[in-house]
Amino acid sequence: MRKGFTRKPREDEPATQVKNYITPGGLQRLKEEHKFLLTRERPAVTKVVTWAASNGDRSENADYQYGKRRLRQIDGRIRFLTKRIDAAEVVDPERPRTGQAAARAYFGATVCYSNAAGTERVVSIVGTDEVDLKRNHVSWVSPLGRALMKSAEGEQVALQAPGGTEYLTVLEVRYERIEVGAFCVPPGAESSEKAGPE
Repeated sequence: MRKGFTRKPREDEPATQVKNYITPGGLQRLKEEHKFLLTRERPAVTKVVTWAASNGDRSENADYQYGKRRLRQIDGRIRFLTKRIDAAEVVDPERPRTGQAAARAYFGATVCYSNAAGTERVVSIVGTDEVDLKRNHVSWVSPLGRALMKSAEGEQVALQAPGGTEYLTVLEVRYERIEVGAFCVPPGAESSEKAGPE
């Protein structure tokens, strides 16, 4: 990008960076992915691009073209992760709470609720980078997360869903450790292959 298209924010402008609320486990997973991309995946793809470039004509070299595109994707993901990690506001669900903070559902709460049919469900309210529906982790900014925020045991909340409004009854609010899935090397990662081009 040319210098003419960049602009530094003025000192009197408010910071537009939104805080990234996250649990300790979620932050650890972001850091593991960041480290993997920087120390393993990017060097492996760079090696492939260097090898492909040495083969001659780059305009019709599929390995070179794909490798360059993959490097741009990796660099974009690294920038995104860096911003998310820098903006992280760690909230530990296991931290002792007193008064209203212990009785009401806030970020990091595990909430048991039932719907009008009496079906019970337990969800944990986590950050946007930690959503995992298989583990019943919902984002604090999702419709369900927003509906449950600040609710207490015995209260009824309204969930605004695409199919209409659904009323949920909060049965229990507790704060406990939220297990976040560990970072796994994605299938097809260049650095996970046994043998690369020599």
